[in-house]
Amino acid sequence: MKRVFSSVLTSIICALAGSQAALAVTYTLPPAGGRLIGQNQSYIVPDNGKNLESIAAKFNTSILLLLEANNTVDPYLPKPGSEVIIPSQMLLPDTPHEGIVINLAELRLYYYPPGQNRVEVYPIGIGQLGRETPEMVTRVSQKIPNPTWTPTANMRARSLAQGITLPAVVPAGPNNPLGRYALRLEQGGGEYLIHGTNVSRSVGMRVSSGCIRLRAADIKTLFSQTSWGTRVQIVNQPVKFSVEPDGRRYVEIHQPLSTSTADNPQTMPVAINAGFARFIDHPNSDKGQVDRALVRRAGYPVQVNKGASVSPSTALLQNVKRTENKKEISEGALISDSVNSSVQ
Repeated sequence: MKRVFSSVLTSIICALAGSQAALAVTYTLPPAGGRLIGQNQSYIVPDNGKNLESIAAKFNTSILLLLEANNTVDPYLPKPGSEVIIPSQMLLPDTPHEGIVINLAELRLYYYPPGQNRVEVYPIGIGQLGRETPEMVTRVSQKIPNPTWTPTANMRARSLAQGITLPAVVPAGPNNPLGRYALRLEQGGGEYLIHGTNVSRSVGMRVSSGCIRLRAADIKTLFSQTSWGTRVQIVNQPVKFSVEPDGRRYVEIHQPLSTSTADNPQTMPVAINAGFARFIDHPNSDKGQVDRALVRRAGYPVQVNKGASVSPSTALLQNVKRTENKKEISEGALISDSVNSSVQ
């Protein structure tokens, strides 16, 4: 997912219409030792005149991830009858399966309901360049329904420099930038919130002043399940990798977060820690496949077993749910059927 946008991509995203309401995607946790969850899907674009952002909202994913997986699709008006890959398969971040986990690099929030064998996954918006969301381990210190928004002195000064005078307080309601619900985090003196937004298209982008944004339906769901003291861990893991219990080896590479306007997230170095180095050097890993995934940085899992001969694009299509006759379901088509993904 792009972190520094070209003017063309920025204009595309900003021109897209507001998202539809969406709910979290829930996945069963993998077997012990595994990290792979979900199943990629294929969607047949209906003739309804809606754009790619509406499809992203329907499947509760990021518009930028859809653009990565479908780089020939028109984001303004996808062609009716064409197939769009929904990359809803992923590797869990390398963290405890507890509370709320936010991976900044992939613009996703994971929530592990206590005592349940499942995880809920939400797309998020995070802090923009220069006002980054920090990594931390903290907890929810306050639940705030119908929050008011009080811009900080720095926010007011930055806006004034742009010729915009912010009000001292924005009351609760549909025009409130915090949406209808907010979770205050303990660390940082309560400065950081997980909250809703009145600009749905900002979800899946780096746009906030450091807080974490969710779509309206998503923050409502998350708010209803969390309690005071819920553990929150924020990490920055652009590289995720796993050896599954059946021996399949996966890497999932996201573009690293840019730290300056001069950075190009598609080419800037990706940190390789000792664990990932050992994974790459293992006799069962195909270094060529790993290298291609590191260059592509597509944001979805790629199988890299030696001898599998799977390219990143083929790896995505291998894991798409399909039916033999591709029968359409409702307004679009979720193509479902199992695909042989055995390891050679």
